[in-house]
Amino acid sequence: MLITLWRTMILFIAVTCSLRFMGKRQIGELQPSELVTTIMVSNIAAIPIENPGSPMINGLLSIALLACLEVLFSALLLKSKKLRGIIIGHPRCVIRDGTVDQRELRSLRWSIDDLMEMLRSSGTFDISEVLFAIVETNGSLSIYPKFSNRPATNGDLSMLDIEPPASEAPPVIVVADGELDRNALGYCNLSERWLKELLTERKLKLEDVFLLSCNRAAEVHIVKKEKRA
Repeated sequence: MLITLWRTMILFIAVTCSLRFMGKRQIGELQPSELVTTIMVSNIAAIPIENPGSPMINGLLSIALLACLEVLFSALLLKSKKLRGIIIGHPRCVIRDGTVDQRELRSLRWSIDDLMEMLRSSGTFDISEVLFAIVETNGSLSIYPKFSNRPATNGDLSMLDIEPPASEAPPVIVVADGELDRNALGYCNLSERWLKELLTERKLKLEDVFLLSCNRAAEVHIVKKEKRA
């Protein structure tokens, strides 16, 4: 039992390191070669766990080899546009100038229900609002809405003389469950003295704060801890 636990722990670390070495990707963003490598790595890792008599080194070497091959293969794809097109494919435009390209849908073996499902998952429920829709190489759908259905941008709002926020930098969590994050406080260009004065003004102690977020304009949001029954 201890041997199995030990082998499992080692292989878990090896698989995690190999996937980290190959780069950050979500499952839905994996290209074909990356998906194949991920599946093979998981299968190889399972063999030494299921068969205690199998040498551990064989599994570790195989996982390391697959990770290296994936990195090498990715480098080749970056250098060769032709190879990239063969292995990864090309984006496919399924809605062009507001018109559904039925030939592309048939080529992708997509039904209109599949297209509508992808549109809905992107927040679009009316196909007439879409000017262009492109199926990316990882299978996701990118949507470019018609002008009348595009959200207003900050540039549009500036024409209405709307004042921008005091700070465009996002707020960060300075205090979480009574614990002070000094790095976050430094990010806001504030001192512990300022925080102490703020809490004193609000009649609070640090341990009374469940959440305190702040931005670089010193705009704070405080959530007090709930009293336990």
